[in-house]
Amino acid sequence: VDGREIEAVEGTMLVDAAKLGDIEIPVFCYEPKLGEPVGACRMCLVEIEGIPKLQTACSTPVRDGMVVHTRTDQVKEAQNAVVEFLLVNHPLDCPVCDKGGECPLQDQAFSHGPGESRYVEAKRTYEKPIPISDHILLDRERCILCDRCTRFADEVAGDKLIHFINRGNNTEVNTFPDEPFSSYFSGNTVQICPVGALTAKPYRFKARPWDLEEIESTCTTCAVGCRTVVQSSRDELLRSQGVDSDPVNWGWMCDKGRFGFEAVRTERVTEPLVRTAHGLEPTGWNAALRSAVQLIEDGKLAAGPSAVAVIGGARGSNEDAFAWARLAHDVIDTPHVYAQMGDGLPVGMLAMPRATIDDTAAASTIVLLGPDLKEELPVLYLRVRDAVQKRRVRIVEFTPRESGLTSLAWKSAVYEPGGQVEAVRAALADPEIADQLAAGPVVVIAGRSNLAESSGATVQAVQTLLAGVPGATVLPAFRRGNVVGALQVGMRPRPGGLDTRGILQAAADGKIECLVLVGADPLADFPDTDLARRALAGARRIVSVDTHLSASAQHADVVLPAAAFGEKSGTTTNLEGRVTTLGRKVTAAGTSRPDWMIATAIARGLGTDLGFRSVDDVTDAIARMVDGYEGVTRDALADSADGVLSAPPATIAAIDPVEVEVPVRNSYDYRLVVTRKLYDAGVTVSNSPSLAHLAPGQRVHLHPLDVERVGVQPGADVRVSSSRSAAVMRVEADPTVLRGTAWIAFNQPGGNVGDLIDSTAIVTDVRIENL
Repeated sequence: VDGREIEAVEGTMLVDAAKLGDIEIPVFCYEPKLGEPVGACRMCLVEIEGIPKLQTACSTPVRDGMVVHTRTDQVKEAQNAVVEFLLVNHPLDCPVCDKGGECPLQDQAFSHGPGESRYVEAKRTYEKPIPISDHILLDRERCILCDRCTRFADEVAGDKLIHFINRGNNTEVNTFPDEPFSSYFSGNTVQICPVGALTAKPYRFKARPWDLEEIESTCTTCAVGCRTVVQSSRDELLRSQGVDSDPVNWGWMCDKGRFGFEAVRTERVTEPLVRTAHGLEPTGWNAALRSAVQLIEDGKLAAGPSAVAVIGGARGSNEDAFAWARLAHDVIDTPHVYAQMGDGLPVGMLAMPRATIDDTAAASTIVLLGPDLKEELPVLYLRVRDAVQKRRVRIVEFTPRESGLTSLAWKSAVYEPGGQVEAVRAALADPEIADQLAAGPVVVIAGRSNLAESSGATVQAVQTLLAGVPGATVLPAFRRGNVVGALQVGMRPRPGGLDTRGILQAAADGKIECLVLVGADPLADFPDTDLARRALAGARRIVSVDTHLSASAQHADVVLPAAAFGEKSGTTTNLEGRVTTLGRKVTAAGTSRPDWMIATAIARGLGTDLGFRSVDDVTDAIARMVDGYEGVTRDALADSADGVLSAPPATIAAIDPVEVEVPVRNSYDYRLVVTRKLYDAGVTVSNSPSLAHLAPGQRVHLHPLDVERVGVQPGADVRVSSSRSAAVMRVEADPTVLRGTAWIAFNQPGGNVGDLIDSTAIVTDVRIENL
């Protein structure tokens, strides 16, 4: 290429091979993660010896001995013409365009275009901008019809909601009437758009690229751990962009992760609060820490160390979790420590043979025994979808209701709550499925598919599957941002310790003298709301460490403000065990501090110096002291942009064989299915102005024939009752719901399905009645 000899893997496109020789061929439409190249923009035309016409470098695979010229007069003339044609109708919006300063068209107009346009007629105009979704605005005048956004929506996200319409000179990108671009991944189209045709409302007119400072970090919205660039201006977070990490997210992000940074600056707890006769009142850090220390000491004096319990919400870093685990286990000496909120699977799942995301995408068969990935782990959904579409991986799905992957599944078994073990046994007995499972590598994506069903049912189903498919590995679909890291570095019960349900039950029974909540909100996140409510009432003393004044924090005696995402550095561990860095970009709100620093101060107040003076000290201690993290050093993390894989600690014991006895259906008519939606009433969504209105609200979904059975019309209010409580909510006819079951989304505004759930039951049955 241009006289340089280049070595490339067979099948590599010429545009990528040229980069190996430091030769940049200009492109607009080409993006390798979108799939097969289309050669739409013609900007990458090159001259290949032996071929009379210019060829598109983006769609021409290299071959041995190929001789390519990228800077001949013929190539320059063609590229010059392409740019000139693109600029014929392109408006001179650069001074007001969000893309100005980071725009490929702007750059290539300088490097490859004519210095002056010959076109003097009036430019084509459209109404601008037009909203095509809750987040995205479209400027059709700027669009160069590169096909990137439409291909992403169709081929990557599977949301065929944005299209080319009309023909010839009238071709434009748009959505169909009454069909907005309602995709969980719409923000990616803004990032990959080579011009300013698509802009995001949260960032629009906020800053110029040269005003931004940035740092690489990791999104902690869920447990996938997408690599991201966090950008700020004037000490305020303004934008989050996906980073191309091959083992994890390929540069993609979900909209919740992309726009959820707004919660960092909304309704924060900015100073310590201590309860007085007048309620929670602001105070200084010294007084608040003394109060927290006194509450813990009083709890220990009243009934011993086991009367103190710590629940962590896994929203922090590995360093935060490690410091709190040291404080709880080594200083307070309590065994009751847990980083899950009763909505996951037992920590022993991490002792199963573990798969990575890449292992999953390269498997012959993916067995999905977990949540709807599109709703709970969205970018993992994209990776699995790509594996099915491009690599012909087969999915065998077990689900209590149709999921985002059901339409792509080779086999899908929709089971009634409590029936997944029998569904797995039936599948293993099917010769066709058995042959497929024996044909090659099998990865099981295992997670909690129904919050109204015991986790033991899922554990037994996974154990049954692994017994029937020797050699299968497990990708644990733990949902919360750093829950795997928190569990691995020590936020788990020691022998004799209680899990979160056990802690809450003990508190409700008056056996917990001091309950410490570290980024945990049981009232919002624990499935059994009645138990969470009784626990907060029964705990004699409560200390809360959180970024926002959550429903649970409002019950605390002391609230200590914690630094949020973008305000602290450290590391995080995703669901496959990959440890990556968190970047600090802005000053923490008010006087809030990182959780590890708060734990260190409380330990000092209790008479023990943990020895942590900086976050680096904690990172080093984790590498020295945590089994499986020996190679996760600061040097190793600095040398690897994609992070370092940790190993599950050997101290995490495997789960003993589980046998769940499912009760027969009682007089209640429907088995309850409760799952999460991407947008809910949680801290991130409810405190992000761009996301808060997207939570769908509380509804009960029934099969259309069951709606008829209840005797109401879709949209009517019905009474939903369980053995625990009752609630009034709107009914929706939903053919994706199995007959005889009722599906309700968890933690939605306008209701609380948690009041219906009994966390001690294997399944929850409900009655639905016309008002």
